[in-house]
Amino acid sequence: MRRLLFSLILVVALVALALPAMAATKPLIPPEPLPLPGGTLDPLTIAKYQTPLVIPPEMPKTSENATLDYYEIAVRQFLQQILPAGFNATTVWSYGSVNHGGTFNYPAFTIEATQGKTTQVKWINDLVDANGDYLPHLLPVDQTLHWANPAGGEMGRDMMTDNAMPYTGPVPVITHVHGAHTTQDSDGFPEAWYLPAANNIPEGYATVGSYNDQFSAEAAADGRTWETGSALFEYPNDQRATTLWYHDHSLGMTRVNVYAGPAGFYLLRGGPDDLDMGFNRPGLTLGVGVDPLQPITEIPIAIQDRSFNADGSLFYPDNRAFFEGLTPAQLQIPFIPGTTLNGQPSDVSAIWNPEFFGNTMVVNGSTWPYLNVEQRQYRFRLLNGSQSRFLMLELSNGGTFYQIGTEGGFLPSVVPLTRLLIAPAERADVIVDFTNLDVGTEIVLQNVGPDSPFGGGLPGVDFAASNPATTGQVMQFRVVAIDGTDNSTPVASLTLPAMTNVGTPTNTQYISLNEMMSMSVYWRKGWDRTLGLPTIVEARRGRAFGPTMALLGTFDPVGGVTTPLHWSSPITEMPVLGTTEMWEIHNFTADAHPIHIHLVQFQVVERVDAKGVVRGPEVWETGYKDTVIAYPGEITRVKAVFDTAGLFVWHCHILEHEDNEMMRPYEVILP
Repeated sequence: MRRLLFSLILVVALVALALPAMAATKPLIPPEPLPLPGGTLDPLTIAKYQTPLVIPPEMPKTSENATLDYYEIAVRQFLQQILPAGFNATTVWSYGSVNHGGTFNYPAFTIEATQGKTTQVKWINDLVDANGDYLPHLLPVDQTLHWANPAGGEMGRDMMTDNAMPYTGPVPVITHVHGAHTTQDSDGFPEAWYLPAANNIPEGYATVGSYNDQFSAEAAADGRTWETGSALFEYPNDQRATTLWYHDHSLGMTRVNVYAGPAGFYLLRGGPDDLDMGFNRPGLTLGVGVDPLQPITEIPIAIQDRSFNADGSLFYPDNRAFFEGLTPAQLQIPFIPGTTLNGQPSDVSAIWNPEFFGNTMVVNGSTWPYLNVEQRQYRFRLLNGSQSRFLMLELSNGGTFYQIGTEGGFLPSVVPLTRLLIAPAERADVIVDFTNLDVGTEIVLQNVGPDSPFGGGLPGVDFAASNPATTGQVMQFRVVAIDGTDNSTPVASLTLPAMTNVGTPTNTQYISLNEMMSMSVYWRKGWDRTLGLPTIVEARRGRAFGPTMALLGTFDPVGGVTTPLHWSSPITEMPVLGTTEMWEIHNFTADAHPIHIHLVQFQVVERVDAKGVVRGPEVWETGYKDTVIAYPGEITRVKAVFDTAGLFVWHCHILEHEDNEMMRPYEVILP
């Protein structure tokens, strides 16, 4: 029933796309929601606040010297207790140091980097079993998207196919440090993936992506040799101290690779833009801080939504009918490579879902954990690591988040907030003060963001908040007596590092966000009398079925013409090296999209709504950022300096969108 209601909201949103461009829409507000479907494990049967929050320790180095930190980090498959004790463990993927046993964890341990000191990481694809044979994917991979496609061989890699069956071959990976300032060969370009060095790679399979040879040659010229099944990346750490994170970025399958688990924090410290505020951070040993005599008071927190099956396994939909709130039998439309309609093949993918919302909240690898907090200040580095979900976080006691930073480091000044909006991939660096709370106080970190696509607005006004019994709760804080002295700087006394303005742009890129409907499949609603449920059936007359994909593109401000483009379309954004550009993002869809531009840290300039009203950045967006929310029916303007030549990408960080064409390459060119 919940999915049927979600589908109703979707239909309203899609109808809105037929209205004049940039027209404002207001979604329907559904009644109190039932728990979202997804998997065979009912989220209401999972006891909350049974497991202490796991604080990821520091990732141990393989070697180091005065100028270089070197890591050898692999992604592997293993079992982890994500659900509370009494439930089965869950098979996941994540990163760990190949030189240090016991470091494989979901989420991965934290890479601690130093400003001005180079970090090198040998990223290893170790998705093999004990015999050295490749492991298939844990989740369904849709081969009808534009994706890595190793089975296509060198001439067919990085292409879509008409095979509607899930892919079961060896898994490509390529790691991206989100927000890092680095060269093209170390950025994690989606077509530079590589397979594991497995014994049984099928004959004829491409073992690396289309750009792997070029980038590995560039790395070799720099003294970094890439071995089979790995890549040696380099990060100069020449940017402001900040909270970055790393995750897989393989073409057309990022959503399923990241959902399986591989992600971790990359914290850059030091330099003139950092500030020692007296918080105690995690050390190299799980649960022990840099100062073992002090509690850990600076904690990275990754918030994700997941769904599970009764056997403890991860659930992710394996058919498009799931998004429509129907069974595959009820969704009677042809999929790729289904029958032709009006002389055209079907353009609806059988597996891909436009968005996915899990029914269970997972924090640092545990469902609904708790954290004992002493009567003192804590610094939380929050990451929204969800697939599609926008978070709106509140403290159940009405407490305040003092936001001090975003993706690009510290804000110009402290911003007090009682509600924290974080889009997928965004980070929020906050201080929460538990000093004056009574021992025994229990506070729930709540989420009032929606269980459905976010279009902006307020919970209870513009959309229904998430289910209060499940996704409306994130984790719990339990106040205990302070042991010792709080040596952190009182938030009221903080003076944050000064910021430098990006400067005046010399060029503007006019870009667009677009949602596509089927060009061949039309549908009407019917009724399955046997099941007593609605069905969607193919009909020659009816509404166009969709969305089938989301596209980025260009916008002509003179003629008002939008040109949606595919990943494979010629590059249209080519900033000249060393110049400052304004990127003007026109959102012609019904959803808000978190837009991430690789390489740069930008500044949000302003937004313009459908009525032409201009407003400046939100108070928490006044620092540097690498991801920005582009609201429906609005223009969002950001500016950045493009100071490194090479090939990079920009994309929506709703992972289901990114994987189905809502990603474009761009190139910083020489003058």
